[in-house]
Amino acid sequence: MIIFVLIFTLLIVVDPSPASNGGKRAHPLIGRPAPGWTGLEWVKGGPLDFGSLRGRVVLVRWWTGPGCPYCEASAPILQGWHERYGERGLTVVGLYHHKGPGKPAAEGVAELAGRLGFTFPIAIDSSWRTLERWWQEDETRAFTSVSFLVDREGIVRYVHKGGVYNKSESAEIEARIVNLLGAP
Repeated sequence: MIIFVLIFTLLIVVDPSPASNGGKRAHPLIGRPAPGWTGLEWVKGGPLDFGSLRGRVVLVRWWTGPGCPYCEASAPILQGWHERYGERGLTVVGLYHHKGPGKPAAEGVAELAGRLGFTFPIAIDSSWRTLERWWQEDETRAFTSVSFLVDREGIVRYVHKGGVYNKSESAEIEARIVNLLGAP
């Protein structure tokens, strides 16, 4: 019985998997090459081939709307990162995934992106093909607004699960961006 308790305690305290993250399993793409994108309709700043972004830090953000309070709340943060770090090597890419019936109109998505103040590249992932490859391939997710931070070599380094960035999450993501950019 004592041996069982010791082994069980070691398994809880020492997680030998490199994917551990504060006791939670990390997203399976962390530490792996980003899968790129397919089937996107570019409405602003594109088309962009994911491979052409090699050498830049890339923040890929899936968003939806109109009327998504999380997208509206995170919009100024995303735009701020684009403005502060774009010239230093950050590319923010917004991938719109429609949750309503039918295919979204490119003009409507471009207009919504403009209302949110986005000046970075925007594409529509209407079939969710890219979202499924990045986020939903291994399991069904409860939500679909998600951000991925990719380093200059094309390796996924961080995944923010959720629609809004609270103050501490925003600070953490920004610190990761600065770190990946190599800034002091």
